[in-house]
Amino acid sequence: PPAPGPTAPPAFASLFPPGLHAIYGECRRLYPDQPNPLQVTAIVKYWLGGPDPLDYVSMYRNVGSPSANIPEHWHYISFGLSDLYGDNRVHEFTGTDGPSGFGFELTFRLKRETGESAPPTWPAELMQGLARYVFQSENTFCSGDHVSWHSPLDNSESRIQHMLLTEDPQMQPVQTPFGVVTFLQIVGVCTEELHSAQQWNGQGILELLRTVPIAGGPWLITDMRRGETIFEIDPHLQERVDKGIETDGSNLSGVSAKCAWDDLSRPPEDDEDSRSICIGTQPRRLSGKDTEQIRETLRRGLEINSKPVLPPINPQRQNGLAHDRAPSRKDSLESDSSTAIIPHELIRTRQLESVHLKFNQESGALIPLCLRGRLLHGRHFTYKSITGDMAITFVSTGVEGAFATEEHPYAAHGPWLQILLTEEFVEKMLEDLEDLTSPEERLSLHPASLATLVLAETVPQQRERRGRQPGRVRLVCLQPQTEFKLPKEYSWPEKKLKVSILPDVVFDSPLH
Repeated sequence: PPAPGPTAPPAFASLFPPGLHAIYGECRRLYPDQPNPLQVTAIVKYWLGGPDPLDYVSMYRNVGSPSANIPEHWHYISFGLSDLYGDNRVHEFTGTDGPSGFGFELTFRLKRETGESAPPTWPAELMQGLARYVFQSENTFCSGDHVSWHSPLDNSESRIQHMLLTEDPQMQPVQTPFGVVTFLQIVGVCTEELHSAQQWNGQGILELLRTVPIAGGPWLITDMRRGETIFEIDPHLQERVDKGIETDGSNLSGVSAKCAWDDLSRPPEDDEDSRSICIGTQPRRLSGKDTEQIRETLRRGLEINSKPVLPPINPQRQNGLAHDRAPSRKDSLESDSSTAIIPHELIRTRQLESVHLKFNQESGALIPLCLRGRLLHGRHFTYKSITGDMAITFVSTGVEGAFATEEHPYAAHGPWLQILLTEEFVEKMLEDLEDLTSPEERLSLHPASLATLVLAETVPQQRERRGRQPGRVRLVCLQPQTEFKLPKEYSWPEKKLKVSILPDVVFDSPLH
């Protein structure tokens, strides 16, 4: 059925879902001449068992501003990531002061082609795919985040195959009866631009895109026909990125990935202390506190004007996960806590003598970024497994609050491993791992759907997320394309550390 009309008589306004009506108000402010836009509607609503979390995606025609290098385009706006109804059918109502639902809706701006009289509908399915990830993983997005999609967004031959996220330039935050809703805009980018965002930071690349009219311009409008990267259009931009990487490092604080670890200082048959990904047929579980702390670690990302600190576990808990205020832009860029980790009372933190780290190809390709872009800048980086509930956090000596120390550089808190690496050892590892990203053996990637990651990730069912604040995990959805000799092993016997790059099938198997 069609969505309630935004221009319905006041007498009927009370019949409309209040959250939906509030967002419609912001749409009416921008598009007073389009009271009844075309919409893509979920035939079977998510709360009735349908597959699509977004109830509606509205599509508006925006005339742009030619004098400001803003072309005419289609503007897509989602309805469903925020709380539209306020009756707990989808989102837990937690009050008007915090976020409504996940606290945001998605938007997308697509350049209108000459002679195009109606908006293409493929962006609506793209938005549904991102929404499915958010609902099933409970991980939210923030401005500056990136999504590795590895396929043309419209299933064409386009070079636009990945996404960055930023604040919508026109949509203002909306106060609804169920909390605040902000609007995050999807921006289509090329592979080279995605890699620069990973190596440096998403906000920096977004600013560069704004300076190139055909690559986005002031409003970051996606042109699926764009055939050149910003670095091909203006070679000087690469110099700015290189300088930024050297000066700032990376603000990518972690990824969801296929990874695992083993404690080599214990015999593998010792079930009590072995930390391989599975024991018998049951995967080990991260405690609720550890899970929340890892989410906080990834959410806070780049630390500015403060010493990097792993966030503490919030002792105020409900339904298994700590409650915290909604993520803000400041939180995603700063770590202003100085409180050390509060270990879980029931899980002993163990110091390990020797560890074996396991990654698939795409996860392994990010290790140099982790070392060069994060640890050499005094920060931390976390891999959170999507096929088993475990995590690996690399920390530098400048990070406070870690349970790994220079005296005991390998430490485990249940299935969460922390590894402290000195600057000298990081430099040595970078030399030895150079072939991971060398031209002759650089990892090449082929199209992979976000749904693959979602289906593989161990997450609670949507009905079990009631009352929980979403965390944030940076998104990785990569697959190897070309031949790469596997398994590939790197070993540092003097440090009692081994790293293996393994085929995906190893992580897909219930036992390995």
